[in-house]
Amino acid sequence: MSVYLHGLSTALPPHCLAQSEVRERAEIIFGETYPQFERLSKTFDTAGIDRRYSVVPIDWFSEPHGWADRNAAFMEGAKALFVDAAQAALDTAGWQGSEVDCVVTVCSTGLATPSLEAQVLGEMGFRNDIMRVPIFGLGCAGGVSGLSTAQSIAAGRPGAKVLLVVVETCSLSFRADRMQKADIVAAVLFADGAAAACISTEAPGAGQVISLGQGHQKTWPDTLDIMGWDVDEIGFGVIFDRSIPGFVTSEFAEAADGALKAANLNHDEIDRYVCHPGGAKVVEAIEGALHLEQGVLDAERAVLREAGNMSAPTMLFVMRAVLDAGKTGQMMGCALGPGFTASFLPFHVGPAQSEREAA
Repeated sequence: MSVYLHGLSTALPPHCLAQSEVRERAEIIFGETYPQFERLSKTFDTAGIDRRYSVVPIDWFSEPHGWADRNAAFMEGAKALFVDAAQAALDTAGWQGSEVDCVVTVCSTGLATPSLEAQVLGEMGFRNDIMRVPIFGLGCAGGVSGLSTAQSIAAGRPGAKVLLVVVETCSLSFRADRMQKADIVAAVLFADGAAAACISTEAPGAGQVISLGQGHQKTWPDTLDIMGWDVDEIGFGVIFDRSIPGFVTSEFAEAADGALKAANLNHDEIDRYVCHPGGAKVVEAIEGALHLEQGVLDAERAVLREAGNMSAPTMLFVMRAVLDAGKTGQMMGCALGPGFTASFLPFHVGPAQSEREAA
């Protein structure tokens, strides 16, 4: 059963933080208490980020915060991002909230029970019999894995309208109390954002047609300490191992080969890999692992530069940039996240059947 993308949107929170401003604030917070900060602070200049966005203003980070106020900020910011991204995707698809049969919500940076789609049920106009599928814990792989989940649900429910919403508020996990290198890296890279997609088995009648294939994942054993969260009474604490670029160099190609085989494709048939830009070094490592020309992942670098690493939604920002640039052909979405897991989704971009016939 073919599955199609009908609308793809992105959303950013209101507070724009220049990288230079973040570095200055981090120096005030970390400079006198973290002995290695001066050496590590150089990564602010080499991370490939000019600006990113946050659900809270920069002054928020200079005050101590525990679980209660961190999650209160998450609830306010994440709900607003959910609505902005979801409504934009629905508008693009020409759908109403009341038409949505299933909503898949991906988020790993805050806790909401009931989950976010229930929190905004009335505001979005969702029906009271909507199928809710909240997913937690996918981290940076959440955009690709969430799209794969939504694709599978749509394929199993022909004609159903499936809405995917991916929301992350990474900035709220900022920690100045642990004095760990991972917290400096998080301050350098991470940001907030959201993306949404409308998916169904009904083929678009005109314009660009994006058909989604079946997703594929690979999880490596004994890699739980590469990426994830530590959880304590203060909040989430990032686990972000320095081995990630090296791990990509040594392991990613084999994982990609497995995804290609599962999709009955080979490397030469992929016109564009659409990747999650975890950081400048990770993008370089992916290009090397896949034997791509250095610099070819230009949309990935542009998203990283303009919005930072937003975790799960970032790959969907890249996907939208690639589609907006008019790229067509066979593509493969890919991302790495906690597990340690590689997630892949093949998709094809081309004209509608009526336009092919006219040509």
